[in-house]
Amino acid sequence: MTSSAHPAVINHFFSGSSWIEGAALDQLDEMSRLPGVLEIAAFPDLHPGKYGATGVALLSSQLHPLLIGNDIGCGMSLFGLDLPLRKLKVDKAAERLRRLEAQAIGDASELLAEAGLPIDLSPGALGTIGGGNHFCELQAVEDLADGGHAAGLDDQGLYLLVHSGSRALGAAVFSETVAAHSGLAAGLDPGSEAGAAWLASHDRCVAWASLNRRLIAARAAAALRADLRLIADVPHNLVRSCDRGFVHYKGAATVAAGELAPIAGSRASLSHVVLATSGVSRSLNGISHGAGRKYDRATMHGRVGRNRSEREQLLRNSWGGVAICDDRALVVEEAASAYKDAGQVMADLQSEGLIIGLASMRPLVTFKKAVDEVEAEQRRRKPEYRREGGRGHERY
Repeated sequence: MTSSAHPAVINHFFSGSSWIEGAALDQLDEMSRLPGVLEIAAFPDLHPGKYGATGVALLSSQLHPLLIGNDIGCGMSLFGLDLPLRKLKVDKAAERLRRLEAQAIGDASELLAEAGLPIDLSPGALGTIGGGNHFCELQAVEDLADGGHAAGLDDQGLYLLVHSGSRALGAAVFSETVAAHSGLAAGLDPGSEAGAAWLASHDRCVAWASLNRRLIAARAAAALRADLRLIADVPHNLVRSCDRGFVHYKGAATVAAGELAPIAGSRASLSHVVLATSGVSRSLNGISHGAGRKYDRATMHGRVGRNRSEREQLLRNSWGGVAICDDRALVVEEAASAYKDAGQVMADLQSEGLIIGLASMRPLVTFKKAVDEVEAEQRRRKPEYRREGGRGHERY
């Protein structure tokens, strides 16, 4: 990274009880010395990233595309379903949600046009979740605070939490930007042609990602034969302009006072719905978007899921919930133990006066990745598959 001799102010919005790696703190220091950086807010989900720490809001007079990375516009959207909890059968819901990405979404070109986007902007990828830590999760209220009802939450209702972003579109914008600017570590002047071009592409990615989350939820609702309503759509990987420059949200949810936001746990721990307070002005209008990783993906392969039985256990939780994930490596890498304690994240954010907790949400069905049934059947019919007894295509 190209650095400045005068580091920016770093404000920590986490306590000594939070798990914070030294490598993440080192990256914070490096980020504070980048050209144009004026202020950084660091949150309790802070952890190391490729081009800088994740779980931060960073104010700068320069644009820093490297800090935002390739999943531009990634965020979380919370939806309410008109399906009552009392009618839910988890295994039946899981069976239906397994076919989530096979649900019709309508004409992609028309949907893009309605969102004010070019009709040829990655239409084939719309309504798809992607890999990594992205998911679509069916949730129920575990505990409802006094302000929960006033915010429209119902402890007898069901909810969808969708975490996804701009898919290959954001990756293409990022790759093109890196290829075009050898000195990108110094950032881009927002008044330059290059800076304006990146911002325009960035804005399209943010809008596309929001549409994508809405269509994922629509597919899930169709699979469950339910209608849905949007409660909150909160991105956490983007840039927003303000009177002092540009705030870069890297794995940090951008909120204004009075707005609702989800804070995700893991597929075996509670998530939360919160109300942002006026205190978020102190944190560059940012809060944590989730628990944050405790262990990286490579490390997890030596910790859990060493055999089929262990992997199957990872797909169940203590509330009787299930996860749909047919990628064995992803099952291990996204195990609950890979993440920090979302309860501690909540405690820190509330202690700092940034949020008020409205509800905790238990995970019932978490969709991550399913094997295409047609492709699986074709594989089963192949002679070489039958000779090998199907060992290469175990289902988890």
